[in-house]
Amino acid sequence: MTASASIDTTRVDTHCPYCALQCAMSLDNGKVSPREFPTNRGGLCQKGWTSAELLTSPARLTTPLVRRDGELRPATWDEALDLVAAKLAELRRVHGPDSVGVFGGGGLTNEKSYLLGKFARVALGTSQIDYNGRFCMSSAAAAGLKAFGLDRGMPFPVTDLDHADAILLVGSNPAETMPPFVQHLKNAELIVIDPRRTPTAELATLHLQPAPGTDLALALGLLHTAVADGHLDQAYLDERTTGFADAWRVAATWWPERVERVTGVPVADQRAAVRVLAEAANAYVLTGRGTEQHASGADTVSAWINLALALGLPGVKGSGFGCLTGQGNGQGGREHGQKADQLPGYRKITDPADREHVMNVWGVDELPGPGRSAYELLDALGRPGGPKALLVFGSNVVVSAPRSQHVADRLAALDLLVVADLVLSETAAVADVVLPVTQWAEESGTMTNLEGRVLLRQVAVAPPEGVRSDLDVLRGLATRLGQPAERFPTEPEVVFEELRLASEGGAADYSGVTYERLRNGEALHWPVVRESTPRPFLDRFAHPDGLARFVPVEHRGPAEPPDAEYPLQATTGRVLQHYQSGAQTRLVPELNRAEPEAYVEVHPDTATRAGLADGAMAAVVSRRGRTAARVRCVPSMRIDVVFLPFHYAGEGRANLLTNPVLDPTSRMPEFKVCAVRLESL
Repeated sequence: MTASASIDTTRVDTHCPYCALQCAMSLDNGKVSPREFPTNRGGLCQKGWTSAELLTSPARLTTPLVRRDGELRPATWDEALDLVAAKLAELRRVHGPDSVGVFGGGGLTNEKSYLLGKFARVALGTSQIDYNGRFCMSSAAAAGLKAFGLDRGMPFPVTDLDHADAILLVGSNPAETMPPFVQHLKNAELIVIDPRRTPTAELATLHLQPAPGTDLALALGLLHTAVADGHLDQAYLDERTTGFADAWRVAATWWPERVERVTGVPVADQRAAVRVLAEAANAYVLTGRGTEQHASGADTVSAWINLALALGLPGVKGSGFGCLTGQGNGQGGREHGQKADQLPGYRKITDPADREHVMNVWGVDELPGPGRSAYELLDALGRPGGPKALLVFGSNVVVSAPRSQHVADRLAALDLLVVADLVLSETAAVADVVLPVTQWAEESGTMTNLEGRVLLRQVAVAPPEGVRSDLDVLRGLATRLGQPAERFPTEPEVVFEELRLASEGGAADYSGVTYERLRNGEALHWPVVRESTPRPFLDRFAHPDGLARFVPVEHRGPAEPPDAEYPLQATTGRVLQHYQSGAQTRLVPELNRAEPEAYVEVHPDTATRAGLADGAMAAVVSRRGRTAARVRCVPSMRIDVVFLPFHYAGEGRANLLTNPVLDPTSRMPEFKVCAVRLESL
């Protein structure tokens, strides 16, 4: 069932398998060493240093598993694929193509993301495909599209930040989530907005500590202050934007004292933050998941963009607005077709011209329309009209989805759950069929990092015997479903050549990117027709008139405010040693020793009122469930807020608590705030 891979002794240059910084590294005789590269400049975090341990982990899966008599038992590849294909064909015949769903991941390579979307829409004919990036970047993407006409999280190279005089960092903790990134912030006067006194906030000149769910009110207040204190860049507004008057009509009502009452951020700090940004020669506003994962996340990001536009920052060399992508291929993963409403090249699945272009590349004469977003897809599983089977690639929804016990219950209602993974994740453990697939160093493929730069990860070691790539799995299923083998290539470079054609002319145009150019070390930031576009907005924004849009937005507050029964607000996030659902990092001994169990950060006074001491076990209880966590008393915490990392499984799942209410535009769940209480265990 499990085995170790053999290690190649040849040194191979590659990139880290974890976050979107995609730090450059080399693998030599099973050992990782950092490489000099613009994003990480020879640095790695603890996760990167230990990333090779998974290559020889005894937890690696090397044999397909099929559930028989209630237990997962080894099977041959033919047995597993035949079983899956037969069941899918039967479900499609009886219930139609939308009876099968597909759930992808933001860590899949561009080639896998592309072929997964093609497989869903061509081999299965289903509209029911989405991915876990909907839980990460969808609000930022929606706001960027509205404002700029294009969603490229960071529309400038990371190294531009080295020359910034001031940076406003909202809802992000890169000192833990992507430590090598922090070196790009060291020359700037740093303003951090976060309800917690994070390691990143410790580095800041100014830390603004709003109540969770009030970021939009704070952004409106900072825009008000920018205007009231005379910092509006009127020439920039006249030449490069439209719609300021409508946005100002809302912000005009958010005077600083009102903002302080709602957010808890002192008026003096509001004014200081705006003054630092406005007086800097080069300034940036950067957002992360903390300000985006809300039921009003898209509007909140729009409010931060409005502030940046008012100060004349986006599309100006040396200044700008950007969103810090989280997952390794969080940018590329949402561009090439594994999202419910998209086709390759960031094309719209509802646009007739976009559909025709992709159908011509794929050689088909029909495509399904848009499907359900990620949580809506999971919520529909096993229900009337919902999918009866789900194929999961690169995601661990039992831990990572909001209201996670409910999601586990929906998975249990399926006729068939198939999971492709490299280890027996919590989602794989409840599957009917588990397919062992290759991991980062055992396969080639491209990734698109947080600055829109396309990177090539090359094969460094041979996979364990019995393991296949996701591309092999997709072809194996597609051919069993009646598709010609040549329609589903298994060589990553061949898949990428087709991706180039499918993306040509789209917003995310990769037609000028080739493996040869990447192997030669060219820095290629999309769109690439012939040349790289590291800073796409310098001359004009992507709207037809070339102007950026102010978007009028109003503060609504969290969907679930605290009350007498649930008087505290819980927020979630990452820690240095773990990544996403923890399915991989919890298997690395060094990382697991450092952070072995779920915990909850609490102000000492809050703990005392709940009858809890530092180090005690507590139950954190919301309307959806309860999480068991060890108490950590942290004096810098707000007394009305508790914090839980979301990397742990079982009773320690933070997402047992979280609220699945969705942003109306992005369909992003409200991960970052829900009402809870503390109880002794």
